[in-house]
Amino acid sequence: MRLSKMHFKTLREVPSEAEIPSHILMLRAGIIRKLVSGVYGFMPLGWRAVRKIEGIIREEMDAAGGQEIHMSAVQPSELWEESGRWFAYGPELWRLKDRNGRDFCLGPTHEEIFTDIVRNDISSYRQLPENLYQIQTKYRDEARPRFGLMRSREFIMKDAYSFDRDEEGLDKSYEDMYAAYEKIFDRCELKYRVVDADTGAMGGSNSHEFTALSEVGESQIAYCEKCHMAATVERAETVDAKPDEEEMRPLEEVSTPDMKTIEDVAAYLGLNKDRTIKALLFVTYDNGEKENGYVAAFIRGDRELNMVKLVNALGIPEHSIDFADEGKMGPATGCVGGFTGPVGLHDLTLVVDSELIGQKNLCAGACKKDLHLKNVNYGRDYEADIISDIKLIQENDPCPSCGEPVKIARGIEVGQVFKLGTKYSESMGAYYKDENQQSRPIVMGCYGIGVTRTLAAIVEQHHDDDGIIWPLSVAPYQVIIIIVKTSDKTQMKEGERLYSELKKAGADVLLDDRDERPGVKFKDADLIGIPVQITVGRGSAEGKAEYKLRRGSEKEEITFDEAIKRTVDMINGEK
Repeated sequence: MRLSKMHFKTLREVPSEAEIPSHILMLRAGIIRKLVSGVYGFMPLGWRAVRKIEGIIREEMDAAGGQEIHMSAVQPSELWEESGRWFAYGPELWRLKDRNGRDFCLGPTHEEIFTDIVRNDISSYRQLPENLYQIQTKYRDEARPRFGLMRSREFIMKDAYSFDRDEEGLDKSYEDMYAAYEKIFDRCELKYRVVDADTGAMGGSNSHEFTALSEVGESQIAYCEKCHMAATVERAETVDAKPDEEEMRPLEEVSTPDMKTIEDVAAYLGLNKDRTIKALLFVTYDNGEKENGYVAAFIRGDRELNMVKLVNALGIPEHSIDFADEGKMGPATGCVGGFTGPVGLHDLTLVVDSELIGQKNLCAGACKKDLHLKNVNYGRDYEADIISDIKLIQENDPCPSCGEPVKIARGIEVGQVFKLGTKYSESMGAYYKDENQQSRPIVMGCYGIGVTRTLAAIVEQHHDDDGIIWPLSVAPYQVIIIIVKTSDKTQMKEGERLYSELKKAGADVLLDDRDERPGVKFKDADLIGIPVQITVGRGSAEGKAEYKLRRGSEKEEITFDEAIKRTVDMINGEK
C-alpha cells in the first residue's frame, strides 16, 4: 500500500481523553477513531491489525476442531428469559424494542443463541461433541467506559461454545480450548498468566482467565511464586487468621465520641485495627428496581470487602445490591451510621466473614451514637445468617495452597474459558438421546477472547516513547519503505523496486511515497510501529539502503538485495 493513497492521519499532541499508553498511541497513530464515549471505529492500519489477530484466532480454533459460524447481534428477549438472564445480566445488557414493542437486546455474548441452535439441530449422542464459534461485534452498556478499547461499549469478541455428552467430554473440550488459547496469545507475543476466575453472569462451575500483565490493567491477580497458585482477587481464597485461644471477657460499652472510622476508633482505644470489626451496609433490590431487604456484612477491621464473594454468598446478581442509606436503614434494622456493629441488629441478613468466628474480644460499633462495644465474641453476642469468606486477598497474605506470602499483579483480561455444565441446556431444553435412548442434557463450555482488548494489550506491552512496536505476527504491515526525497528519481526508482520485490515475496509492505519532510516520515514510521524500516536515501545511487528493526535502535547500511533477503527470511521465520 502506498501511504500517499492511504486514508492516514497521525496526531502530534496527546488526546485529552486518553489516559493510558495504548489509548494514547492508538489515537495518535490513527489506529482507532472515537465516535462517542466507549464506541470506536478502526481506521485502515487498525483494521488490518484486528484482522491479523482474527486470523491467528481462526487458525488455532480451526486446528482445535472449532467450526466458525456467524449469528446476529440482535437477540430476542424470549431466549434470555428462558435462561433466566434477562434480569440477571443487569443494566449492562443493551435492551431495545422494535416498532411492535417486542423486546430485544444487543448481544454481549451468545450462550442463549448457540444453545437454541443446538437444541433444534442435535438430538443424538452420535452428533456430539461439537464446537461452534464466531468472531463478532458485541455490546455492553458500560456505566463508565474508559481506557479506550479496554472498557468499551462496543467491541469485537471471539466466542466459542462446546457441546458434549458428559463431564468427561467437557473436560476434554476445555483442555483443547485452554491449549488453543495459549497458542493464540503466544503467537500474539503477549506476556500473560492463566488464573482461576469467578464465573460471574456466565454461570457454571469452573473458569480460567487469561490475563495479559500490565500495570494499567483493571484486573488484579493474586499469585504464589512457590506453588504457582494464581487467581483473580475476586476468586482467590483467603486464609483465616488462627483462632484466638484467650478466654472471652465481659462485653463492655465504651464512649467513642465522633469516632466513626476504624482508624479513629482503633487509635482512640489503643487497639490494632485487626482487633476491630468493620461494618458495611447494603440494600438489595428485586428485579433491579424494588427494594428487597437490607444486608449487613462484617469483616475484620484491617480487611477489605470482596463484593464478588459477598454477592455469591447471597446468591444474587451484582447489579441487585448497593450501599444503603444508613439514615433510612437505621429505624428498620437498628444500625447507626458510623457506629454499627453486629450486636442487636434485626430484620436484615447478617453476613459474617469466616475469619471473625474464631476471633475473641473484638471491638465493634454498639449501634448507639458515640458508643462502641469491647470484647465482642461470635456465638455469645451475635450470630450470622451467612458465614462465608467475604474478604479480599491482599499482598503478603498467606497462599491458600502452600502458606507462602502471595503477590498481587495487575493485568488485562484478554480471554476466559468457562465450564458451563448444564446451566443453559437444562433451562432451555437442550437434550440428546444416549445409547439407551434416554434423554440427557447436553454439557456445555464457553470460551471467549476479546479481540479488540487483545489489540490494546499488545500495544500496552509493545511500545516505547516514540510509538507502537508491533510484533511481526499482528503488525498491520510487516515492512515500511521510506523514500527520503520523492523528487529524487533514483530514490523513487529503487524504492519502487524494493516495494515490488517484497510484495512478490509475500510481504505486507507499506511504501511511504508522500511529499513530506524526512523528519515527519521517520516520526510517523516510529509512531505506527511497522516492524521493519527500510530507508531509501542518499545511498540509493550506490545500491544501498538503511535497514532498521523497530524494536531496536541500530541502523545498518546494506544493499537492496540484502535488505530484501533479511526481510523475507524474517517473515518466513515467523510463519
